[in-house]
Amino acid sequence: MTAAIGWGALAASSLVVGALLGIVRPWSGRLVGLVLAFGAGALISAVSFDLAEEGAKIGDPVYLAIGLAVGAGTYFALDRLIGRRSKGDANAGPALALGAFLDGIPEQLVLGIGIASGTGVSVGLLVAIFVSNLPEAIGSSTEMRAAGTRPAAIRRLWLLVALICALSTVIGYAIADNVSGNLNAGVDGFAAGALLVMLIDSMIPEAVRKGGDVSGLVTVLGFAVAAALSSVS
Repeated sequence: MTAAIGWGALAASSLVVGALLGIVRPWSGRLVGLVLAFGAGALISAVSFDLAEEGAKIGDPVYLAIGLAVGAGTYFALDRLIGRRSKGDANAGPALALGAFLDGIPEQLVLGIGIASGTGVSVGLLVAIFVSNLPEAIGSSTEMRAAGTRPAAIRRLWLLVALICALSTVIGYAIADNVSGNLNAGVDGFAAGALLVMLIDSMIPEAVRKGGDVSGLVTVLGFAVAAALSSVS
C-alpha cells in the first residue's frame, strides 16, 4: 500500500507542478503544443504496451473489449457534457481541470493494479502520465490566471485534482488484490478506450495547432522514449 501511495503521488504531482508553472510565468503556445505532442506519443505507447497488451495477458479479451468500449463511451459523453457547459465561457480553465479527471483516474487505477500484481511499476506508463499531465495543468492555470482567478484558488483546485488522481492509484491497488483477472482486464480496457478518445479528440489536434508541423516528429520521440521504458519495472 505504501508503494501505491508513493508512486501515485509522484505521478499526480506533475498536475501541481504544471499548475505552478502556469501561474508563475506565461508560456508560448508552441512550447505547450510540443509538450502535448511528446505526451501524446508517450500515451500511445502506454495504451499499446501497458494497457491493451497487458489486459489481453491477464484476462479474457472479451472483457478487455468491453472495457475499451465503456471507457471510450464514458470519456466521449463526459467530454461533450463539459464542452456544452463551458461553451461561450471565456474562462475554459476549469473545464480543462475537469478533463484531467477523465485522463488521470483510469491511468492511475491501472498504475495501482500493476503495483499490486507484483510486477513492479511500469516506467513507461509512469512517464506517460507525468508528461501528459503537464500541458493540461499549464494550459488550464494559464487561462484561469488570465481570467482573473486568484493564484491561491488555482493552487487549491489543482491540489484537489492531484489528490483524487493519486487516490485512484490506491483504489487500483485495492481492486487488484480482490478481483479477478477479467475485471483487471476490463479496467485496462476502460483506461485505453478513454485515453484513445482523448488523444484523437483533443490532445493531438491541440498539439498540432499549437506546436506546428514538427509535432509529429516530437510525438514519435515521445512514443520511442515511453516504449523503451515500458520494459523497465
